[in-house]
Amino acid sequence: MLEARIHRSIHDIGREAWLACAPGSLEGFDYLAAVEDANLAGFGWRYAIVEQGGRPVMVAPGFHTDYSLDTTLNPLARQAVAAMRRVAPRVFRLKLAAIGSPCTEDAGVSFHPDASHEQRPAILRAGLEAFLADARREGCGLYAIKDAPQPDEQLWNETAGTFGFARAAGLPTAILEIDFTSLEGYLARLSAATRKDMRRKLKAMDELEIETRTEIGDVADRVMELYGMTRMRADMQFENLTRTYFTGVMDRMPNRALCVLYRERGSGDIIAANLLVHDDQTLLDKFFCSEDARGRANNLYFVSWIQNVRLCLELGLRRYQSGQAGYANKLRLGSRLIGSSMYFRHRNPIVNSTLRLAAPLLSEERPEAA
Repeated sequence: MLEARIHRSIHDIGREAWLACAPGSLEGFDYLAAVEDANLAGFGWRYAIVEQGGRPVMVAPGFHTDYSLDTTLNPLARQAVAAMRRVAPRVFRLKLAAIGSPCTEDAGVSFHPDASHEQRPAILRAGLEAFLADARREGCGLYAIKDAPQPDEQLWNETAGTFGFARAAGLPTAILEIDFTSLEGYLARLSAATRKDMRRKLKAMDELEIETRTEIGDVADRVMELYGMTRMRADMQFENLTRTYFTGVMDRMPNRALCVLYRERGSGDIIAANLLVHDDQTLLDKFFCSEDARGRANNLYFVSWIQNVRLCLELGLRRYQSGQAGYANKLRLGSRLIGSSMYFRHRNPIVNSTLRLAAPLLSEERPEAA
């Protein structure tokens, strides 16, 4: 018999039980614990566990928040919402309960390796049912599944559909396969025009000092300054990361978290910082933050890309996962895209119908994914 429970802290489930279902997850127990401890304003954490005979068979992160519907709208729709909000300030704000995390690359639902594909729909239904019941008790009206990965699309379509969720395309994730043995081998695979452009841009490395750190306590204040600058330039803003997020990820993942600092040669100023996590296969780019003017002048997007490819080669990793958005450059630099889906439902049938109609207004940057 399946038994599902919802907890307010990942520590109530425990590291051993979580790792039993997610033994190799890059954004597993330690990362999620760092997010929980980061005190991100406006978020209440939820964690689902499904057990069978007292043994964990599924775990999943979740969260509650007061959600502004224009967070993921395209710019034109966002302007329309801003105009309407002047008349009715809360009309586009809903109390949201979502499977996933604002700080992870996908929904993070993990099954025990012994759970067969035939068993997983029933296990997932049990977890979703418990999550939705908890959300209703907390007064949430909007329910969502954030960034369900495309390889599991059939499972999610079948299971989420049982509960009346509608599907919308999510933002793909970009992945570069490290199936070459040197930077020269990588550059040789790019088009002639891109290769020439990269060699020109990478001359900026002569003006930089690049340092890879496993702790950032002494520079955390500067990292937060750079994060604030980067967040102000962002089109879509959901979570607001804290100093404790950056230091917590580094502290909780001592052998799996890195921060690359980019200093301007001469002044010694830190003009960019890149938070990365990795396992023995994948380097995951969590957050790149930089000054605007000096970042562009030193081609830091492209310099940091090559630096991360170099790290993959040095660590013997097989792929570089550079995350969501900015797809044009990532495709030009040899990445492929893996799609994701969002699922949503509102308790009110009228609001739910309206949301279904609004789904095409979600963020414009949704290229075809592999």
